[in-house]
Parts: sequence; structure tokens; C-alpha cells
Amino acid sequence: MARVSVAPLGLIGVIAALMLSGRPLGFVAILGVLALLGMISKNAVILIGQIEAERAQGKGPWEAAVDASSSRFRPIMLTAVSTVLGMIPIAPTVFWGPMAFAIMGGLLVATVLTLVFLPTLYVAWFGGKEPVAAPDASITA
Repeated sequence: MARVSVAPLGLIGVIAALMLSGRPLGFVAILGVLALLGMISKNAVILIGQIEAERAQGKGPWEAAVDASSSRFRPIMLTAVSTVLGMIPIAPTVFWGPMAFAIMGGLLVATVLTLVFLPTLYVAWFGGKEPVAAPDASITA
């Protein structure tokens, strides 16, 4: 469920990047979109796996989603940014440029949205409620 729900998020960045760069959505760009779907799915699997690991430790859905997102933020962002930086040398080329722009734009947008949207969807699906802070014992009425 999770992989399917976040896969379309990459298309937001793909369309934006191709429009801003003036590149066509041709065969090579579509190949980039297919590669992008795999990268987005990998990020979703990593994040869901971490949420489930947090849940196995006895945490509720809300706390598990927040902890998993904060602990997986750096690794997911580092892989996304390194992929985007790796695409920069081929971005100006005529043949591979549309694919590079599709991957760069789609991956940046999808990664940020995955780190926000996927935990939110998980908490909504599994019915987690925000933990209520215990009243401070030092404050007396």
C-alpha cells in the first residue's frame, strides 16, 4: 500500500523540472521516470520498515512514525542528494538531459513528500493519536 501511495508524488517534481528546463517528456525521460519509481519505492520500504521496527519496540503509531522519520531523514536525504548531484554532469546533454532532469526533479520532490506524507498516511491508516503530554508535577494549583 505504501509504495503505491507515494509513487505518484514523484510525478509532481518530474513535470516541474521538465517544464522549468524546457526539456521534452520523451522516451528517455520516461525511462528516467521508471527508474525514479524504483528509487521512491526503495525510500518508502526503508521508512515503513523503520516504522515497523519502532512499533515492534512497543511504540504507538504516532511515536513510531515520528521517530522513524527523524532517524531515517539523513540516510534518505543523503542518497537522494547524491543521486541528484550525480545527474548534474549529464543534465546539459541533448540525449540524456531529459532523463536527468526527470530524475533530479522527481527525486527531490518525492523524497521530501515521502518523509512527510508517508508517516502521516501511516498514522491515519493505523489510527494513531498524538501522545498527550503528562501534566508537570512541579506545577501545583
